[in-house]
Amino acid sequence: MVFAVHCQRFGCFAARIALIACFVFAGIQLSTSVQAQDFETKAPYAFLLDVETGSVLLDKKSKEPMPPSSMVKLMTMAVVFDMLKEGRISITDEFLISEDAWRRGGAVSGGSTMFAELNSKIALSDLIPGVVVQSGNDASIAIAEGLAGSESGFSRLMNAKAQEIGLTGSNFTNATGLPDPEMHVTARDLAKLALYIIKEHPTYYSYYSMEDFTWNGVRQRNRNPLLGMGIGADGLKTGHTAEAGYGLVGSAVQDGRRLILVINGLSSMRDRREEARKLLLWGFRAFDKATLFDAGETAGYVSVFGGMQGRLPVAGKGPIHLLVPKGAQPDLRARIVYQGPVDAPVEKGARIASLHVYDGDSELLSVPLYAQEDVDVGPLHKRALDSALALLKQLWRQYF
Repeated sequence: MVFAVHCQRFGCFAARIALIACFVFAGIQLSTSVQAQDFETKAPYAFLLDVETGSVLLDKKSKEPMPPSSMVKLMTMAVVFDMLKEGRISITDEFLISEDAWRRGGAVSGGSTMFAELNSKIALSDLIPGVVVQSGNDASIAIAEGLAGSESGFSRLMNAKAQEIGLTGSNFTNATGLPDPEMHVTARDLAKLALYIIKEHPTYYSYYSMEDFTWNGVRQRNRNPLLGMGIGADGLKTGHTAEAGYGLVGSAVQDGRRLILVINGLSSMRDRREEARKLLLWGFRAFDKATLFDAGETAGYVSVFGGMQGRLPVAGKGPIHLLVPKGAQPDLRARIVYQGPVDAPVEKGARIASLHVYDGDSELLSVPLYAQEDVDVGPLHKRALDSALALLKQLWRQYF
């Protein structure tokens, strides 16, 4: 069935935003397609997110699959950090550097390594910077084998975590990012993964700002070129293979604003460094924040089936903000998306819908909306009337 949202208008800086009717088919989850502001970058794949508002500042092929290279190690660490948080493992636990970990990931492999010795046992407290700072394939394989018996077993944990986080365009087959035709990620998913680590594991996130790490007498500097630029960068991970090109998942904070950047497919370390710096600085300087709704302000209404009342006001958890290009006068409009009508009873605070904001045909923002009050089940005659009206609407759409 198709349902329409109650319409209203509201102000936003110099522009007026029309909250237009949104139609949702029951049982179908509508997808979000956020378009970018125009900005040139050499990166074949790019995604720039403002964390506070959820505004997408740049989107270039963010939903297309791409090889992840060592950026896949963000998921390796997400699994580890979750296990640590849940108490399933300890930071002092030791992991064996097997022959496979040493041969495919150690010094003899010619790839990125923490130079772990064959058959040595290394505490997780050292393996983590071995992965995060040195991008050690040996450390990654040792962790995978120690936690799941094999890399293939660990990849199942990675994919389960991806599903939990909501990564819809990625498939993980190993813990290192070494080339595999079956493994792919999207830039949007990598940004979601970075945000998950930042929000859920602030203590462990500090590993990503370590400037260097020494193991087995070999000192290696953090490969993230953003950390020494003085632009507020504090993470996360670089990657490179011949197939994937040069990529980076980065994050920086200026004046309390955090941006997350993903780029991939560049032809050199220099291009990666310069494009990352350019995009982050642009993201911090080229936008103004506008308030769409204050905390607790009603964003709109959804229909309720079988309740004491037929409409339910919805709002964000707090203020709803949007970043817009400086000096622009965008043609902003918005709609509320939900599957409904919503069945009574409804508890205050329940997540009910989402607000989507557009500039022309480009969607700029999608944020969840929550019920602002309780709705009890209505009397029998009210439920019967709602059923009759729903049937009439369905017949009307079917035949007219």
